[in-house]
Amino acid sequence: METIPLNFRELPAPEVRARALAFYEEMRWRRTVRDFSPRPVPRDIIETCLLSAGTAPNGANLQPWHFAVIGDPAIKRRVREAAEAEERDFYAHRAPPAWLEALAPLGTDARKPFLEIAPWLIAVFTVSSLPDARGERQPTYYAKESTGIACGFLIAALHQAGLATLTHTPSPMHFLNEICGRPAHEKPFLLLVAGYPAEGARVPGHAARKKPLSEIASFL
Repeated sequence: METIPLNFRELPAPEVRARALAFYEEMRWRRTVRDFSPRPVPRDIIETCLLSAGTAPNGANLQPWHFAVIGDPAIKRRVREAAEAEERDFYAHRAPPAWLEALAPLGTDARKPFLEIAPWLIAVFTVSSLPDARGERQPTYYAKESTGIACGFLIAALHQAGLATLTHTPSPMHFLNEICGRPAHEKPFLLLVAGYPAEGARVPGHAARKKPLSEIASFL
């Protein structure tokens, strides 16, 4: 395997510490937004954030993801209609009582107007197989894990750029394959809403209380 020198610049420990703290301070006020503004966001900003997502580590460097970016109002309406149909069934029939209880403080229901209001929807697909040199499809490795990491990079990039996001996962999401024209070997992973928050947007207060380090990490 051909290799190249690692492009790595070691920084003084105080700068490393300062950069780590600055990133935490930037991310700690990131909030999931459900009230979006219709204000346009230039496409090149979304493109740059997607390039950041594409740098995520992944199994065998197969990069098993596809981002279908939706800005067309007619297509966004189709996504909303399909998503709300699944959500109505979920809230009425499929959601366990404990799940509904957990969702109650957030005030969510089957209505998803943000799917039409926000300027951009990003449907993220996990690619389960890719063609090899002979054109035969071979499975990808750690595809879901890789896609999840890429989504984390994307959310952080969009927040760093000054935009708000919402992760939406109606279940099932097979309608996204049809609407976005994606093949069956691509599995919908996440529907990410991106744009500016609406003026006066509010978020649940309790959600700002994150677990302390002692509850989410252990050092051995």
